[in-house]
Amino acid sequence: MQYVKLGSTGLDVSRICLGTMTYGVPDRGDHSWTLEEDAARPLIRQALDAGITFFDTANRYSDGTSEEIVGKALRDFADRDEIVLATKVCLPMRPGPNGGGLSRKAIMTEIDHSLTRLGTDYVDLYQIHRWDPHTPVEETMEALHDLVRAGKVRYLGASSMYAWQFSKAQYTARAHGWTPFVSMQNHYNLIYREEEREMLPLCADQGVGVLPWSPLARGRLTRDWDTTTDRSASDVFGGTLYQEGDRAVVEAVTRIAAERGVPRAQVALAWLLQRDTVTAPIVGASKPGHLGDAVAALDLTLSEKETEELERPYLPHPIAGH
Repeated sequence: MQYVKLGSTGLDVSRICLGTMTYGVPDRGDHSWTLEEDAARPLIRQALDAGITFFDTANRYSDGTSEEIVGKALRDFADRDEIVLATKVCLPMRPGPNGGGLSRKAIMTEIDHSLTRLGTDYVDLYQIHRWDPHTPVEETMEALHDLVRAGKVRYLGASSMYAWQFSKAQYTARAHGWTPFVSMQNHYNLIYREEEREMLPLCADQGVGVLPWSPLARGRLTRDWDTTTDRSASDVFGGTLYQEGDRAVVEAVTRIAAERGVPRAQVALAWLLQRDTVTAPIVGASKPGHLGDAVAALDLTLSEKETEELERPYLPHPIAGH
């Protein structure tokens, strides 16, 4: 395993982050394809054995049961001081007023619920899951800063939003002497590269770590274009992210993988890992081979010709994932 600093911080993270939206009670929340605890624990153990120390979850995943499963497994299998544990806040956790968002009340409530489910006194990286247009950014950034001061959170991160919104949040934090964001978790892969226009250059300029979600495009980059899975058949959100014109990129991945004699996932992840701005892709794993491919991608170096072949068919997309 390789380890790098998260942005301009002194925090070391593994170059593969295990995303744990895949783990949770299936009838809780809106992910019917998630793995129950008994099936999830061996995969978390495999990740640890491979040297992965970076784990990402969210309060919203399977109505909090992802946090419960991940927290228990890490307590059983790992030394908390060696783990970088990330979770998120923003998306609604219950109906009615103050059930979600980034108000002071919501943030203070949800961090305590997350810590209880995770079974820990602190999270290493606390991320806003999306931008909240209904709450003043000053209220959000001050509340997040107070969590850092209270010792409940070590670092702050953000997720999918426009570059102007991220800039506004960072400026607000620094203008008041509050804690800024050190990472951006955004939608970025071979068939969705709109982040290269503004967000990635901004992160590079400001020393912000980049943690792409859906690095394999919901599995699109690992299989034939017309193949469906249990997840793809029921993933309403995922169905909004990609378009028919992306087929050509998938075919390019297939050709290069065949020439190299490696799985397609390794080629797609190797491309992402070779981007200068990327710190650690957030990789989901429902089978042991998924983790094996992710780790193997660290040692796969694509040539300039292969990179050009992968990038050439790209078509611009409407903004997706915010």
